[in-house]
Amino acid sequence: MNVTIVLPSLNPDEKLNSVVDGLIAQGFKDIVIVNDGSRPENLAPFEKAALHPEVTVLTHEVNKGKGRGLKTAFEFVLEKRPDSLGVVTVDGDGQHTSHDIFSCAERMIAEKDKVVLGCRDFDSPGVPPKSRFGNKTTSRVFSMFCGMKISDTQTGLRAIPREYLPLLVKTKGERFEYETEMFFALHKNRISWVEEKIDTVYIDDNSETHFNPFLDSIKIYRIILKFIFKYTLSSLICCVIDIGLFNLLNILLARTTLLDGIKIKTALGRFFVRVFSGGNDTIALKVLIATVVARIISSIVNYILNRNAVFESATSVKKSVWKYYLLCFVQMILAAAGVFGLSALFGGGEALEGLVYKPIVDVLLFLFSYQIQQRWVFR
Repeated sequence: MNVTIVLPSLNPDEKLNSVVDGLIAQGFKDIVIVNDGSRPENLAPFEKAALHPEVTVLTHEVNKGKGRGLKTAFEFVLEKRPDSLGVVTVDGDGQHTSHDIFSCAERMIAEKDKVVLGCRDFDSPGVPPKSRFGNKTTSRVFSMFCGMKISDTQTGLRAIPREYLPLLVKTKGERFEYETEMFFALHKNRISWVEEKIDTVYIDDNSETHFNPFLDSIKIYRIILKFIFKYTLSSLICCVIDIGLFNLLNILLARTTLLDGIKIKTALGRFFVRVFSGGNDTIALKVLIATVVARIISSIVNYILNRNAVFESATSVKKSVWKYYLLCFVQMILAAAGVFGLSALFGGGEALEGLVYKPIVDVLLFLFSYQIQQRWVFR
């Protein structure tokens, strides 16, 4: 297979050459190792690896991070390996077997236009508890908030067709967060991936990893939670617009006599008049007009923000706008039914309904709406 192995490495030991020997024995002819600013006392493994004609060693004079190491190798492949069909990224600590690396490369060629992820089984024996918990938690967060189902979000074994390397070279991220940003870049550009089950290997309880559980996790979760932040900010902006417009229109309509003397005759209209204006048709009309106009304008702004800024959707307006307003209608029904249901179950009263039940229902609908917009409206 005309495939390039990409192996970024920092301060390696003898395991690096064990990996190289296994790759060569498996038949790989092009192995690009990136020395990411290793210490002088750790240079011997690179020098030994470079003795193989199949190996090319690229060097960063200072440590720049795993993401930059991968980009350096991708750029090298694009410039110097015009016949390479793609790359397989590999960790140099021996946790990826040469057989699994070959399987991922083989499947990449068979699938042609898909990225192949070598995914571990975290329910298998021997997985460190912190690794099992961390990976499973991140997978659930990815699924819930990002709409991406990935069983191993931190896998370093990825087979990537050549055609996607220019995109990934431009993808932001320099350190471990780059591997997370890679998923978002693929997802945004509608590039599919498949999972290839691989052996779950942890050496010395994964003690030699350069992954900082605290700092690197913050960077990764910051990327994920930016969607929730943008969605929340969009909702708050539209809430301010809705309230501001309602009050402005209410004031302006209160100063006009155009609606004086108009009677509301429909059954629903009479109900509205009785409940919200004490039987005064003019006040009811003004409140109704101010409410409807404010809500229409704020919902248009919310649609535009969610489509373009929050979910960055390529779905056409024609396909998504009717889904958005159908969701709005369903939410309105569920909001009223939720408050009514909680009041019927646990007892009512204006204070409980306004200060307890409605906030609970609104928070649940907020999360419900996020999921539906992400998975259906702006998919």
